[in-house]
Amino acid sequence: MNKQKWLVLVLALVMVAAAAATASASIMDAIQQRGTVRIGTAPGYLPFEMLDVDGNFMGYDIDLGYALGAAMGVDVQFIQFPFAGLIAALQTGEIDMIIAGMTIRGDRALAASFSNPYYSTGQVLMVPANDTTTETWEDLDQRGYRIAVSQGTTGALLAKEIFQNADVLDFDDFPTAAMALTSGMADAIVYDEPGVRMYQLMQPEAVRGIYDLITSENLGIAVPHNDFAAVQWINSFLFSYVGSVPEQISKNKWFQSTDWMELME
Repeated sequence: MNKQKWLVLVLALVMVAAAAATASASIMDAIQQRGTVRIGTAPGYLPFEMLDVDGNFMGYDIDLGYALGAAMGVDVQFIQFPFAGLIAALQTGEIDMIIAGMTIRGDRALAASFSNPYYSTGQVLMVPANDTTTETWEDLDQRGYRIAVSQGTTGALLAKEIFQNADVLDFDDFPTAAMALTSGMADAIVYDEPGVRMYQLMQPEAVRGIYDLITSENLGIAVPHNDFAAVQWINSFLFSYVGSVPEQISKNKWFQSTDWMELME
């Protein structure tokens, strides 16, 4: 065997070894050994993830997480973080995956890998109920107007991109931003359409949603960057879960009813 062929063989063996090492490093192995999947989430995004009066997690994403754990045959532990801190927690190994109504975006995909979409939504505007004249976001892009956003969300990035004249104000989460709106500290919020619809159901005399989508986007489950084994397994799980009877029951409970609101913190 000449030197060139020997080098090619060595390189091929190195690539195979590297691929094997990458496959063996999947978070799926650690989850199985631990017997628990640690899911990061950020309560406050109605009706995807909230806390009930006893401090327990509830919502559409929470049902999804428990279904995922059951399919994997492990226990489920939800861990709360500010939304903007979820990917950092994933990178440091504090959690195994993120289920938090997180939009699949290119910048996020540089730091984490995403499953196929499990829910499609978009960004809309919410204004005070006594604002009967605003019809589009362009109506508010004037000096003196204040647009509240939840820090780290797609709505926050969108608002900072499209509003050239109005001031965009960062808040820790959607409930805090909504409180700023209803207390007169802000003139509008840019946020995901399901969350705005749920908040309007809760506060019909205080806010009004404008439901013409500013953008459309897909929500996915995030895992450590380049963990392709985890992505493949989650995609297979979602293929069987989305549209199933349990998923439809969950969707009807959280999106078609408001009974659960009495239990919310």
